[in-house]
Amino acid sequence: MRILLANPRGFCAGVNMAIQCVEEAIKIVGTPLYVYHEIVHNRHVVERFVRQGVVFVDTIDQVPAHSTVIFSAHGVSPEVRKRAKARGCTMIDATCPLVTKVHMEAIRYARQGYHILLVGHAGHDEVVGTVGEAPGAITIVESPQDVAQLPYDDKSPLVYLTQTTLSMDDANAIIEAIRLRYPHVKSPPSEDICYATTNRQQAVRHLATDADLVLVVGSRNSSNSVRLTEISQNSGTQAYLVDDVTEIEHAWFEGVETVLVTAGASAPEHLVEEIIDDLLKRYGGHLEDRHVVEEDMHFELPLSLRSLRERAAAKG
Repeated sequence: MRILLANPRGFCAGVNMAIQCVEEAIKIVGTPLYVYHEIVHNRHVVERFVRQGVVFVDTIDQVPAHSTVIFSAHGVSPEVRKRAKARGCTMIDATCPLVTKVHMEAIRYARQGYHILLVGHAGHDEVVGTVGEAPGAITIVESPQDVAQLPYDDKSPLVYLTQTTLSMDDANAIIEAIRLRYPHVKSPPSEDICYATTNRQQAVRHLATDADLVLVVGSRNSSNSVRLTEISQNSGTQAYLVDDVTEIEHAWFEGVETVLVTAGASAPEHLVEEIIDDLLKRYGGHLEDRHVVEEDMHFELPLSLRSLRERAAAKG
């Protein structure tokens, strides 16, 4: 069997930064340590931190007063920050800077009097946080069909923004529908879909047609991982999303000569390595690294964590 290994894959700069935030906070603050929502959407990452004493919560009210709370990579609304402050919590913001960029755009356009069409999935943590920045000025648009139901006329000041982890194909279809109905709609100053999402999708789009089957490593609540699976299937190659090697069904490989393996932006590399090892043991063959795009992005730890670390060091 030929096993093609997609590059880039796995952790992006935002995920690396968020995970490092939790690791550093455990060293500085100890446990229990509280994280608002899953730090990233990956079951293995979350379970590892739970074993270390991290408590993941769905509401700030679950965080004891005067405790340390970390906000996930997907961002939070101002209301969450307000409630955390009211409880006297020390806040560490692990929001991906590319998500923060969309938040800042939403705030700016709302202040300028625009109504924002937010292209994304209702209920996703990132979308919930963005809507919270200007709840009265944002409408979520999930499909081209939604555009037809919008109540605005051609004189309404409109701008569109997008969730960072969308499929470029899906987002472009919705944006095209928005532009057709509202030719005057304003675009964001730069693309909102993040570089890592774009690069991983580009790699799958480029490589999937060389394979008989695609394995995407990632959790089912990971939007960008689900999109990779959809892109492969849309290109005509069967794809399966698996959390780890235990979820692989070997009936999938009947008649398969070439497999492409990739991973969503929140999937740890060791899960990919375990799958590769299993495939090589079962089917033999060889591994081929396929590089489509090179990445060198890095995000610094948030100022709140760096300040906390400095204070801890000063105390000795």
